[in-house]
Amino acid sequence: MSQNTIDRRTFIRQTGAGLAALTLGVSRGLKAAPAGRPNIVLIMADDIGYECFGCYGSDLYKTPNLDQLAATGIRFDYCFAQPLCTPSRVKIMTGKSNIRNYVEFGIMDPLEKTFGHMMQQAGYKTAVAGKWQLFGSIPHPNLVGKGMHPRQAGFDEYCLWQVDDRPSRYWQPGLDKNDKKIKGGPNDYGPDMVCDFINDFIERHQDEKFFVYYPMILVHAPFETTPHSKDRDSKDRISNYRDMVAYMDFIIGRIVKKLDELNLRDNTLILFTGDNGTTSGIKSPLHGREIIGAKGKTTDAGTHVPLIANWPARIKQASTCDDLVDFSDFVPTLAELAGAEILPGPIDGVSFAPRLLGKKVTPRDCVYCYYNPRHSGFKDVVACFARDHRYKLYGDGRFYDLKQDPLEKAPLALSNLSGQAKKSHALLQQKLNQMDMPPGKIGSIQ
Repeated sequence: MSQNTIDRRTFIRQTGAGLAALTLGVSRGLKAAPAGRPNIVLIMADDIGYECFGCYGSDLYKTPNLDQLAATGIRFDYCFAQPLCTPSRVKIMTGKSNIRNYVEFGIMDPLEKTFGHMMQQAGYKTAVAGKWQLFGSIPHPNLVGKGMHPRQAGFDEYCLWQVDDRPSRYWQPGLDKNDKKIKGGPNDYGPDMVCDFINDFIERHQDEKFFVYYPMILVHAPFETTPHSKDRDSKDRISNYRDMVAYMDFIIGRIVKKLDELNLRDNTLILFTGDNGTTSGIKSPLHGREIIGAKGKTTDAGTHVPLIANWPARIKQASTCDDLVDFSDFVPTLAELAGAEILPGPIDGVSFAPRLLGKKVTPRDCVYCYYNPRHSGFKDVVACFARDHRYKLYGDGRFYDLKQDPLEKAPLALSNLSGQAKKSHALLQQKLNQMDMPPGKIGSIQ
């Protein structure tokens, strides 16, 4: 083990007390749930930013089901994920910044507790379906099995791609379903098989409270055709990507339809987001600009993701919200809505449940991101930053006006700051100081 890493358990023991003093997370104890706890379906698409949806202004992509959920629910305009898949998955499931518990790409520390555990303890039937990527299957073969298995993560049932191997995910897929490996035929499509599992789970538990976590397989590369593609043999990368976005939306529509058929929609909260920005190089016009996907990068195009919430019984229709939302916020939000005991801390999230319920809320004043992916394709990308709606401050001192410079080409001269820029800089520096921890302090599973 190098001098820059320490054993994970030692890390927790030595730093836990200090971190607890720093956190701005939620209080402990059982939450007071709203009357009539909702069923909850949390959907997280893979590799798609906010610019690829009609409800966010796109004319290029066809997303009628999600557009309808936004039109009859609430659309958040400032939701931020980590720039890459595993970092986001660890964060959304634990409510903690990556600076506290991220150990390796493709790994969830098996000592962690997730929102699956939390919802189980609150009396919900729980299922996870889609893409796992947390047990250690890639890119380091020596780490296989050293992460968290879905059975360890608080889920009663699962149907997942990429648990301990990496077969095909789309046509003729390989999936792990409740401790059994299943293989689809040449005309079987992985996302359809996962959706079938989810709808079956919902139907079997329609008389109980259920929590479904759906980290989608779509729309991650390879960009292949879908069951709705006009040309099944198409090799056109861009055309196939657009078909995949449309099919992602179609599958979400299937789940909504199932909830309608079972008369469960009124008291089911559907949350939809994405795990990071769009795949690098995908160009999407939006509001007169061309947004180029920046997955893996810390720019807005790598971190700005959609967030749609729909709960017919409680959420005001056709709402939009400009509150800042961070991926760590999902854990305390779910806890508040389910009346669940919050996970062991420190928790960095701030509940946005009051916003969903139409109550008074004090939103975040900034979002913090620590990003060290430990991925062979992103070796040199290590950064931390804090941002508000307009300004962004990196740990190395770079300060950007994102309204004027969304690609972060020209940092502002700190000696010339005034007005809101100066106020934002002070706020963001305070957040960085509060969260700062040398990267070498973070343990690495060996």
